[in-house]
Amino acid sequence: MSASSLVIFGVGAPLTVDVEETCARLGIEIAAGVRNLPGRSFASGAVTVVEVDRFADALRALPIALPLFTPAHRRSALEHACRLGFKRAESLIDPTSALARSAAVGHGVYVNAGCTIGGAASIGDFVLVNRAASVGHHTRLREFVSIGPGAVLTGSIEVGRGAVIGAGAVVLPELEIGAGAMVGAGSVVTQSVPAGSLVVGNPARVVRSDLPPLGRSPRLPES
Repeated sequence: MSASSLVIFGVGAPLTVDVEETCARLGIEIAAGVRNLPGRSFASGAVTVVEVDRFADALRALPIALPLFTPAHRRSALEHACRLGFKRAESLIDPTSALARSAAVGHGVYVNAGCTIGGAASIGDFVLVNRAASVGHHTRLREFVSIGPGAVLTGSIEVGRGAVIGAGAVVLPELEIGAGAMVGAGSVVTQSVPAGSLVVGNPARVVRSDLPPLGRSPRLPES
């Protein structure tokens, strides 16, 4: 969280505008936004958007921010950035969020506005915590986890690699959400969720058990 300038990689993601706002509050300049796939850009007019095959070599020296919510899309964008020669990813914690001093934060993390990260929490590489979510004490989010707006992880919860907790969901204490699992929006999780499962409802129940695992993680040279 020390960069003075960065590149937003993947401006086709709607969260691009939130990353812009976080950067503005942190005093970080956005050197460019890279459109890595054809389609609409969600960057504001204040950001120079460049095509993936037309950006200046100097941009490769800057860290990237990945605004994509879905773990598989975020992992794919990271892989693309690695192939293009980007070397590091910036972790962005919005200054309106409360981060415990004892929390550990990995590389390429994005914590959006109004979140709470509790004491002794562990936020793995390339995790995304969206607006107003609450991550309780001693909770561990493995790499590429996505937490939706307003979700509440009460405490001492283990969330496996590439899992998704939907908007407004509540996960009760001392449970495990398996790798690649998905908790539907508004669900209340009262028991651990197996890897690769989709659970919905109150109390949450398994409705699918065949969600694909997240692919192998690419690594930026300096991450």
